[in-house]
Amino acid sequence: MKRTVLNVAALFLGITAFSQNIQTVTNSKGPVLGYSADSGVKILTIGGNKFKDLNKNGKLDKYEDWRLPVDERAKDLASKMSIEQIAGLMLYSGHQSVPAPPDGIRAGKYNGKFYKESGAKASDLTDQQKKFLKEDNLRHVLVTTVESPAIAAQWSNNIQAYIEGLGLGIPANNSTDPRHSATVTAEFNEGAGGQISLWPDGLAMGATFDPELVKKFGNIAAQEYRALGISTALSPQIDLGTEPRWYRIAYVFSESPELTADMARGYIDGFQTTTGSKNGWGNKSVNAMVKHWPGGGPEEGGRDGHWAMGKFAVYPGNNFQNHVKPFTEGAFKLNGGTKEAAAVMPYYTISFNQDTKNGENVGNGYSKYLITDLLRGKYKYDGVVCTDWLITADEPKTPGGFAGKPWGAEKLSIAERHYKVLEAGVDQFGGNNDKGPVLEAYQMGVKEHGEKAYRAKFEQSAVRLLRNFFRTGLFENPYVNIEETKKIVGNPEFMKAGYEAQVKSIVMLKNKANILPIKERKTVYIPKRYSPATFNWWGIYTAPSLDYPIDIEKVKKHYNVTEDPSKADFALVFVKSPHSEEGGYSDIDAAEGGNGYLPISLQYQTYTATEAREKSIAAGDPVVAPNVHDRTYKNKTSTATNFTDLLTIQNTYKAMNGKPVIVSVTASKPMIFNEFEKHADAILMNFNVSNQAVLDIVTGKYEPSGLLPLQMPANMVTIEKQKEDVPYDMETHKDSEGHNYDFGYGMNWSGVIKDARTEKYKK
Repeated sequence: MKRTVLNVAALFLGITAFSQNIQTVTNSKGPVLGYSADSGVKILTIGGNKFKDLNKNGKLDKYEDWRLPVDERAKDLASKMSIEQIAGLMLYSGHQSVPAPPDGIRAGKYNGKFYKESGAKASDLTDQQKKFLKEDNLRHVLVTTVESPAIAAQWSNNIQAYIEGLGLGIPANNSTDPRHSATVTAEFNEGAGGQISLWPDGLAMGATFDPELVKKFGNIAAQEYRALGISTALSPQIDLGTEPRWYRIAYVFSESPELTADMARGYIDGFQTTTGSKNGWGNKSVNAMVKHWPGGGPEEGGRDGHWAMGKFAVYPGNNFQNHVKPFTEGAFKLNGGTKEAAAVMPYYTISFNQDTKNGENVGNGYSKYLITDLLRGKYKYDGVVCTDWLITADEPKTPGGFAGKPWGAEKLSIAERHYKVLEAGVDQFGGNNDKGPVLEAYQMGVKEHGEKAYRAKFEQSAVRLLRNFFRTGLFENPYVNIEETKKIVGNPEFMKAGYEAQVKSIVMLKNKANILPIKERKTVYIPKRYSPATFNWWGIYTAPSLDYPIDIEKVKKHYNVTEDPSKADFALVFVKSPHSEEGGYSDIDAAEGGNGYLPISLQYQTYTATEAREKSIAAGDPVVAPNVHDRTYKNKTSTATNFTDLLTIQNTYKAMNGKPVIVSVTASKPMIFNEFEKHADAILMNFNVSNQAVLDIVTGKYEPSGLLPLQMPANMVTIEKQKEDVPYDMETHKDSEGHNYDFGYGMNWSGVIKDARTEKYKK
């Protein structure tokens, strides 16, 4: 009987059930509404239009009225929220995996048991997720690995159904770090790869020199994100790649402020624009959180701010303003109707001695000068500002440990750090699931400024945060149709577009005697690649291996394959750019009486930093290394963990006895080519795209068109002499054919590329 009544009512209201108890309601001249029948939310009919009664008070509140402007709705809802609810809105969750693993930063339990023993579905919410959603009022969730698109979509629906009936009915704004790149390399692209279209990322996309391609990617990626239940992208990364040793340079577009600004604009326009909407925003839009203000590229010595060893960004060339340009000229000056990036993330680093007002050296997320005076004041940005993850947590025991990143605020309590962040002008705390410290910080604000003033400050942040919910249609329908998800995510059309973009990102550096392409069915020798034992980003050990670097069966479709170089017509050698596992710091060196700081080498051979600075620009770890006042690494030595890649090239060259050797380099940074370039007849460089794309260049299926998005240095001396904040200030490698591996250089079958791209983007 109840089912019959429900069906009759549903028919009368125009309700359609598409997944479990999730139902949709159609408006003839308005949005489709989606809600869970179990949430207690009712549908109000007013003047022929239908609305969701999210707070279940039987009347239409302004925030529930989709006809009203976004700001009016956001201000109405913010005024209704308790301080506890606003504090929850200010939280951004730690990394969530679907399903949750039993250990690590993404660990979770289901009814007190780990997933495999719990009997839970992969799409179920963990105990921890239910807690931070209900008790902490958290509404911004960071999603990493997912078992499948369908499970991700169902999990998102489960979250929305769980919280829709709570309080004011505020939905979840789910987000992701970049997940369209071909490989997972770190915590900040942990969801990469899998059943989704795979595209060039960072330097690879930069190498296309094509902002329109980036815009196309943004449009496709946004469709896939929304189909997964994701409405915010924690990207793009628009720092300038002016410091060649920096760990995260792989994820920037370029060292060029102009190219980076144009790529940023294309990326964000693609993600945020719903085609056909009046102001660009709509239910196909994905909020872009651009990072890292005011530019995280000039890390001293290349050490990264995820660790205390890299807490300082330095400006020996007084070039701070160039690092701001990708934001002010790109992310904040969009061509589309959304006008500017929805959110901004400051980096961990201390922008050393750049606070010209207060002279304060604190992490960018703590800096009132950088956030309030510059970003909010000078540049008039009124979107969301969210800290990078865990800046309020306690730092590790050593400068090389991985934990919290409270740079410049190490001696403050956790609650005091939250207060300092709020006072700087920030709205949101990345990686914090607990509202407690935010509430403590609120009381500190009340004590200093009065309750009326601090309530108003919290409401202002709430309005900024809520805009991104309303603009993307989450209050009307936060649910996804799982059958549509299966059709959209990773569909053949999107996969093809992503793959073709990968090919466009590959740079041909050398082609002696036009050895490439090799279209005939010849015999190829491909040496196996040795991967040394390593510890990854999270400290997990990987055993050494010796394997083919490419699917040999795919190679056999084009060439005969031999393991005997003497029988081969040519060799194809796959290597990776030099990698230093220490990343610029060693606890062993510190234990042996050193300061712990080591050089980051971009060459395969052992490197001794005889030309490094006598004294570092910045120093100081007041808690874990108070006696270290100088971070110089002069005269210290490091060796790349993958130095065997150089041996492989050299030995292959020798074994081929004058026959052609083609080297394919997968690079995550600039590198020193003078160690092996003379041993290669052709060199193809890619920035972490698939080796299949490289093979399609070699065979001539595609012609190379990529250009270097940054300089390739002649040697380590020029790297030590360059300034971390200045682009184009290195001597570049000159090869045997007389070509300089400089910014904008690349070759196609006809020779060095000279086209509209190289004309527009110059040094």
